[in-house]
Amino acid sequence: MVKEVERAGIPVAHICTVTPISMTVGANRIVPAIAIPHPLGNPKVSMEEEKVLRRKIVETALDALTTEVDGQTIFEVK
Repeated sequence: MVKEVERAGIPVAHICTVTPISMTVGANRIVPAIAIPHPLGNPKVSMEEEKVLRRKIVETALDALTTEVDGQTIFEVK
């Protein structure tokens, strides 16, 4: 589905916990997430730390959407 949306001219950032699967399905903009049960968070940290973590992941995905890529690219969350 990611490839079809991109083919229509809409950029897609695929936030995922298992990046090799995203590579297999052909996603071009891949953003690694935290863990399968908690892709956009970490219940082991404080609420404030989790909010910062979630924001970093979403900001990385937004940056990926505005970045021209030539093929599959993994955007590291900083």
